[in-house]
Amino acid sequence: MSHRPFHHGNLRAVLLDHAERTLREGGIDALSLRDLARKAGVSHGAPRSHFVDRQSLLDALAERGFNRLADEVEAVIDSDAADYKQRFRAIATTYVHFAVTDAALLDLMFTGKNGNAPEGLRTASERLFSAFGDLIDRGAEAGELKPQDPQRLQLLFAAVMQGIAALVSTRRITAEEGDSLIEDAVSLLVRD
Repeated sequence: MSHRPFHHGNLRAVLLDHAERTLREGGIDALSLRDLARKAGVSHGAPRSHFVDRQSLLDALAERGFNRLADEVEAVIDSDAADYKQRFRAIATTYVHFAVTDAALLDLMFTGKNGNAPEGLRTASERLFSAFGDLIDRGAEAGELKPQDPQRLQLLFAAVMQGIAALVSTRRITAEEGDSLIEDAVSLLVRD
């Protein structure tokens, strides 16, 4: 007898996996609930039990992206990295790598296409920015950062990483040049 994974209650995860792959390969315009149903081997109406419409699918993808990136950032914050500067650099590199690897997902996460974001998406987004805030607060308290307003520094950090990621993902600069810019940014923000 054929055994399909969605019979065990994970159709939503299967659909999101296919949606991420489709987003990565074809962009946001390639996403449709009907196509995802076909790829998952279910009836074209089955995805509607998890996503009432395409927008709810996009919201779920963005939420998943924020949570995955927050997991990666939190793992670096909680790591045994030798010093603060090393952790700061690792988080910057993690962010840029995620942005370059999943550029379409990052665009979805940060665009206004989400309209009135559902609570889960807002919570996931806040979790990521809270992790950045935690990094900045720890550095400020320990005297590791050059004197600045922590909230402005958090925004500056996010903006610089977003900019580097955009330059690398659009091939304006190479990945190596992006790494060099990360190093420059860390040197400007963190004390030696």
